[in-house]
Amino acid sequence: MLKLSDFDYHLPKELIAQYPLKKRDDARLLVLDRKAGSIKHCNFGELESYLEPGDLLVLNNTKVLRCRLIGRRRTGGRVEVFLLNKKKSGLLSRRPGRIVGGRDSASGRNLEGASFEALIKPTRVKLQEQIIFNGGKTLGVIKGKREIGFNTADTEKIYSLGRMPLPPYIKRDVEKLDDSYYQTVYAKKAGAVAAPTAGLHFTPALLEEIKSSGVNIAELTLHVGVGTFKPVKSEDIRGHKMEEEFYQISKDSLKLIHQTHSSGKRIVAVGTTSCRALEANVIEKKQQGATDIFIYPGYKFKAVDCLLTNFHLPRTTLFMLVCAFCAAGASANLYGGAGIELAKKAYREAIESRYRFYSYGDAMLII
Repeated sequence: MLKLSDFDYHLPKELIAQYPLKKRDDARLLVLDRKAGSIKHCNFGELESYLEPGDLLVLNNTKVLRCRLIGRRRTGGRVEVFLLNKKKSGLLSRRPGRIVGGRDSASGRNLEGASFEALIKPTRVKLQEQIIFNGGKTLGVIKGKREIGFNTADTEKIYSLGRMPLPPYIKRDVEKLDDSYYQTVYAKKAGAVAAPTAGLHFTPALLEEIKSSGVNIAELTLHVGVGTFKPVKSEDIRGHKMEEEFYQISKDSLKLIHQTHSSGKRIVAVGTTSCRALEANVIEKKQQGATDIFIYPGYKFKAVDCLLTNFHLPRTTLFMLVCAFCAAGASANLYGGAGIELAKKAYREAIESRYRFYSYGDAMLII
């Protein structure tokens, strides 16, 4: 049995990056060779030297939504609303002094508004309580423990009121720089509540350099959900249930993936999200859909040959995926079937070398 405690490690707090580097590709890159068990250190801008002509770099082009809204109660109290999934329809009606779900008692007409599944703090807000945003220009109403509705159906307007949803281990207020730095340069399809952080290191110039070297690039979409922050609570990790996330892989990208496999070249997944989407596509045989694939040691990878990723929190499904990937190519005699020790070896060396960790931190290439 794989225990949750197997995936623990100690990280000094000062190594948790609080700000991005001014130049994205100035990040450091730890290169882990699974078969040799060797580690090299370089700059992220040198990534191209570890790729070969004909390899396929797969990027997740999801775009992070400004989904963290700050509103006020009628009493003046602060309310934080973290928007998750948009509901298919929402009905709000106006009554004197408040908004509630239902029908306008004066005119008898329904007023359409967008409704969202949401995380709401403080949890003591009341059902049908009105929340004021943007100085009263936008109003919301608590429709349930995890649901809020608005007096507008314009989702772009609603998201324009929000802030970037920085993860909780970044202990500062959101700043203007986060609007660009907490977004990949190739982000296109809005829908994520967290960034696919391995992609944050790329610049347009670096991507062009990689393409010029003969490496192909494909894109897919996996909208990172709030489940990425969901803690694993069961000591037997097999009891953990992943939350579903939407993914989509275009026909053109699938064609490139199949051509790469057929030619014997490598699929290089940029991030755990790209990795999960690629593996889900093989297992579920769907071009798009919702996946709750949980990858941990013992999983046999079917699509991905190399993994580019950031450094992840201990005891998380992301670190478990990294351990699983290390196991897939590690020498069983040296590191055992799980690959956990190989991953921990790399993390220990990163800590000793003072790498920067987590979303705004440095990167790791596992080959």
